[in-house]
Amino acid sequence: MTIQNIKLTSLAHGGGCGCKLAPSVLQQLLAGQAAAGPYARLLVGVETGDDAAVWQLDDHNCIIATTDFFMPIVDDPHDFGRIAATNAISDIYAMGGQPIMALAILGIPLDKLPLETVRAILAGGASVCAAAGIPVAGGHSIDTPEPIYGLAVIGTCRKENLRRNADAKPGDAIILTKPLGVGIYSAALKKGMLSGDGYAEMVATTTLLNRIGTKLAEDETVHAITDVTGFGLTGHALELARGSNLSIDIHADNLPLLRDAVSFAQQGIVTGASGRNWASFGDSVELPAGFANWQRDLLTDPQTSGGLLVSCAAERADAILQTITQAGCPAARKIGHAQAGPPMIRVVA
Repeated sequence: MTIQNIKLTSLAHGGGCGCKLAPSVLQQLLAGQAAAGPYARLLVGVETGDDAAVWQLDDHNCIIATTDFFMPIVDDPHDFGRIAATNAISDIYAMGGQPIMALAILGIPLDKLPLETVRAILAGGASVCAAAGIPVAGGHSIDTPEPIYGLAVIGTCRKENLRRNADAKPGDAIILTKPLGVGIYSAALKKGMLSGDGYAEMVATTTLLNRIGTKLAEDETVHAITDVTGFGLTGHALELARGSNLSIDIHADNLPLLRDAVSFAQQGIVTGASGRNWASFGDSVELPAGFANWQRDLLTDPQTSGGLLVSCAAERADAILQTITQAGCPAARKIGHAQAGPPMIRVVA
């Protein structure tokens, strides 16, 4: 294989948000890392594992800062750039904010990739930033053993529109805005088992901007928002449960899924991150009797550029779901509800 036609995914030991450190490892690393000092304007830091940091500028306005980058989940460099940029910008939308600027993060094995491939990655990311209405205002690049691309993104929001993952309320309905199965599809792609239609389906969902988060945050009956990425649905739902000090029931039959996700999962085509996720937080997830391993794998499947997990007043759930679907998220579904109880996830068949 020459430098001109080498597959991006062959240069990386993992891909997309499946590259994230396991939740258990991350918890150990961040233990005791809460910001010290007189930082009264730091409204969101590392305490709740939220999607971005938030600093209060004045009585009404906040600035949101985040960064996200990973190794290739696909071989097409332009698609890789688009997916990575969409994923990074999502953190701003998940906080209820509006992105205003991005900086590129680039690591490239210069002896393995031609410059035109690198330019295509950057162009893909820039195209998504243009669609989001923000410039790529700079960045940083280094020579690395594996290809890495992502963004640091800055956004703003009104203080009253800030949405954390720690403010869900008992009785809330839980809505998921995108289908699950991206990690499973990426595993199928590496095995040469993903069809052209399946690839198009994966790229379509991973490049769909979560801009609906900005609009949802203007609704006071939307209490909490987070996005579903590398820790899978149950991992990020558990962060919401722990941050809000409540239990969340997930109705397995209501989950939106990519078309072939079940078939692949039943064949054992999953990522290593799925098992690492379960090992990290499985003791806080209650599964129904007879729940198959492949069903569990759907719940722990790492989502690259996944959907938003929205906690809202139950009486407003249907109207909010309609708003989400009309905004271009046809797979959105009500998947469960929150209730008083110990922080955990209960899966209902």
